[in-house]
Amino acid sequence: MQRELPLQLSPTEASQPISIRERIAEELGIAVDRITGYQPLKQSIDARSKRVRINLRVAVTIDEPFEPPPLPSFTFPEVHHATHRVVIVGAGPAGLFAALKLLQKGIKPIILERGKDVRERRRDLAALNRLGELNENSNYCFGEGGAGTYSDGKLYTRSNKRGSVNEVLELLVFFGADPSILYTAHPHIGTNKLPQIITAMRECIQSHGGEVHFNEQVTDLQLTEGRIRSLTCNSGNVFEGDAIILATGHSAKDIFYLLHQKKILIEPKPFALGVRIEHPQTLIDSIQYHCPVHQQRDPHLPPASYALVEQVKDRGVFSFCMCPGGIIATASTLQGSLVVNGWSPSKRNNPFANSGMVVQVELKDALAQTGSIADPLMLHRFQEAVERKAFEAGGGKYTAPAQRMTDLILGKTSTTLPETSYLRGIHSANMKDVLPEFVFRSLQKAFLAFGKKMKGYLTDEAVVVAPESRTSSPVRIPRDSVSLQHPHVHNLYPCGEGAGYAGGIVSAAMDGQKVADRLSSSF
Repeated sequence: MQRELPLQLSPTEASQPISIRERIAEELGIAVDRITGYQPLKQSIDARSKRVRINLRVAVTIDEPFEPPPLPSFTFPEVHHATHRVVIVGAGPAGLFAALKLLQKGIKPIILERGKDVRERRRDLAALNRLGELNENSNYCFGEGGAGTYSDGKLYTRSNKRGSVNEVLELLVFFGADPSILYTAHPHIGTNKLPQIITAMRECIQSHGGEVHFNEQVTDLQLTEGRIRSLTCNSGNVFEGDAIILATGHSAKDIFYLLHQKKILIEPKPFALGVRIEHPQTLIDSIQYHCPVHQQRDPHLPPASYALVEQVKDRGVFSFCMCPGGIIATASTLQGSLVVNGWSPSKRNNPFANSGMVVQVELKDALAQTGSIADPLMLHRFQEAVERKAFEAGGGKYTAPAQRMTDLILGKTSTTLPETSYLRGIHSANMKDVLPEFVFRSLQKAFLAFGKKMKGYLTDEAVVVAPESRTSSPVRIPRDSVSLQHPHVHNLYPCGEGAGYAGGIVSAAMDGQKVADRLSSSF
């Protein structure tokens, strides 16, 4: 006999299988030895009261042999001699999952990635973190796995298309992720574990006849009669396919310029811009888990996270990509331009908690600054101007401008700065001189509101580091809602974050699958 059962457990109980069995027996009114096994179906933390609980739904087997569910399994056909070939530009989540879907459909994927594979990419990240030396094609944004490889590995999404979400998670488990991501409320892999999973995906694609080419930055395209005939890369190599999936991510600015130069329609898209804010993790734990300030949380609880949003006049201010036990990293892709982002290892065991805290930016903001007629790259230029100003304010070498949270509220430059996880170091600066005025003023008011929502959040122990500016693409590449093709280029399929249709690993992966599935039906 099998039963589904919701349980509410203490963190200690939830960590011990025997305690879970005892609670199951108690809830069902049966002896413990009648329970032959159980399988977690869903797990979440309820920290709304001082007594933090773990909500756990389980499938229980009683009085019969327990058979744990098999791990996800997928098969892929050989496509070495496939009739159709599709070129995918970008090896991030959208590109990789599009390639896997094409394999399943018997279509040969050819991935072009401007950066390096994950092993080679690590050397460039080390040079950036240690020496402040940026490789514009191999960094936290560019290279195998895209920005997702080194940006925490959070796997939750607001999408309500649960079936597609489950397929993405199951594929990740198939390629090496912990099966717990299938049932935890906020699944997370960790930056230290994602590279092995990405490598396994690439090896699967190659072993079944797909191609993955690194150090191939698309620099030109040949457009004839409304179709892209070929792509030319900086290496001089030329690639042809029946269709092109453009999955370049939100930081491939040169692709936006190339499309604009070729008179292929692109559009400005609102995005969000602000700072990374960093607190001691123990402080966030004390706020969220109601434990004494700066004392260790219950050892059976993970580092606490948070999500905040506030409406300031007509603008939304919200937390973005919150990283408990995380690190702030340099996410720049251009020389002389500074961007910061956050990530966490799988154990989330660093002493700091960081989160993006960003303000909505609209086309009117760029127009007000320049007074120019709108063009599709206007918000991109607005974004880039802030990133260059931040680089100068930090003093160069990707040192970041920073300010204590309380000093930002007062509008004064900090005389001292707290410790930070940011490896390139921080330099005291006034955010009103770094950020657009409306962003700075919105953050001031939002931080005051957040301090009331989370007692202790507004503190001089917190530091803001600028700028968090790559929350999403400032450009949208339009596509037909049915065919998913570009409206003017009939074999071009814009896809993922860079095209403006996703916002994270899972949503980008889902969009890659969706585009590949729709494309395959056209052959």
